Amino acid sequence: MADNYIENKFDEYNSKKKVVYKSAGNSLDSLFKKNRSYRGYDQAYRVSESTLEKIVAVNPLLPSAKNQQALRFKLVTEETGAEKVLETIKLGGMLPELHLPFPGTEPKAFIIICTTVPESKMLHVDVGIAAQSMLLKAVELGYNGIIIGAFNAKKVEEEFALPYPPVLILAIGKGGEEIRLKEISADESHAYYRENGTHIVPKVRWKELIIE
Repeated sequence: MADNYIENKFDEYNSKKKVVYKSAGNSLDSLFKKNRSYRGYDQAYRVSESTLEKIVAVNPLLPSAKNQQALRFKLVTEETGAEKVLETIKLGGMLPELHLPFPGTEPKAFIIICTTVPESKMLHVDVGIAAQSMLLKAVELGYNGIIIGAFNAKKVEEEFALPYPPVLILAIGKGGEEIRLKEISADESHAYYRENGTHIVPKVRWKELIIE
């Protein structure tokens, strides 16, 4: 029997087979496109603590600098102090004249990201990975969100008696506004804006992001 006879027959069999690939649901590109920063939410939808737990549960699957796993999370719903968080945050920094969020569109659930170690460059990397991954999980579950860096950290820490300092907040809810991406050149304005009620987000063409 010739060498590799079985392997060759197996390859021959596979080459004649019609392989059908089934979609696994939300592709990664689809999740990225849906994962927009919402500043207005549909109040008909409520986010439960169990939903927030599912979102936070992705963290043990994520990379972590030196595997220190220094992040901790405070879950806040409408019943457990969302109004207190709202008093400390600012949304739509590039559209101050709109005073976002509009009344009746406020987010009602939050994940406060805290750190057990001093802030550092690598910790910030961990926080970014965690925030993006949790928002992608939220989108997979049918929700939306936004990363909030503009908030009164001292007040948040005091209001919720946090044992660790907060470094970032995620708002989670069902997005209630229309958001559209606009392809631009690298030298055009990157500022987001509103056009006939639609939130426009300029994004540089991916080919211009590559260094030749």
